[in-house]
Amino acid sequence: MEVVHPKFRPDPGLSRAEMEALQREIGHEAVFEDDLAPLPDSPLVVGVDQAFPDEQAVSAIVAMRDGEVIERTSAVTDLSIPYIPGLLSFREGESILAAFETLECEPDLALFDGSGRIHYREAGLATHMGVALDLPSVGVAKSLLCGRLSNPPEEPFAEGTRVPILANGRVEVEEGNVLGYAVQTRQYDGGSRYINPLYVSPGHRVGPETAAGLAEAHCAGYKLPEPIRRADAYAGELASEARQ
Repeated sequence: MEVVHPKFRPDPGLSRAEMEALQREIGHEAVFEDDLAPLPDSPLVVGVDQAFPDEQAVSAIVAMRDGEVIERTSAVTDLSIPYIPGLLSFREGESILAAFETLECEPDLALFDGSGRIHYREAGLATHMGVALDLPSVGVAKSLLCGRLSNPPEEPFAEGTRVPILANGRVEVEEGNVLGYAVQTRQYDGGSRYINPLYVSPGHRVGPETAAGLAEAHCAGYKLPEPIRRADAYAGELASEARQ
């Protein structure tokens, strides 16, 4: 699969200010509404996740259709910039795009382990990669980077709960805009244990409601969407091999 907009490739040679300026351009370029072609009855969905052994980035992609793995591919690159909050796509994106360039199938949708529009400059990992590839994409994060929950019910959330996440003063967009949803895909029945929600947001060419629905629809009895869960396991395998 080709990178459609190479100008958005992560460049470790940029200063922090230049990276943030590029993120603003990516956020402006992104489409945060439904602009994807009608999905087929059996869409080809890829999950993307990373692992980080020994100052390297391992990016794993798992393509699935109807619950079956169609293709797995990966890439390993050296980590070229340090961890900087809000700039993870520059740290991780090089290996992700390298993995996509080895992908033989043509996915209908990509689910990323990371944020999309829920980002200070509306350009989280799923947005950055989605725009670079011009691929419909959704960010599925385990923690809330910014924004605030709108009138959340009492925690823990019941399974199936969706709570809008609104822009606040930490996001460079008009306050109150819906950035995504807290989505409770699974929950224990009573007791002292509970499962935290996922924070789902559009990456590119997907609206917030559709993003939440797609993430939830691709869970298969687990908290995470199955393509991401499989990519997480694959990244772990590759990282273990890299450490040997």
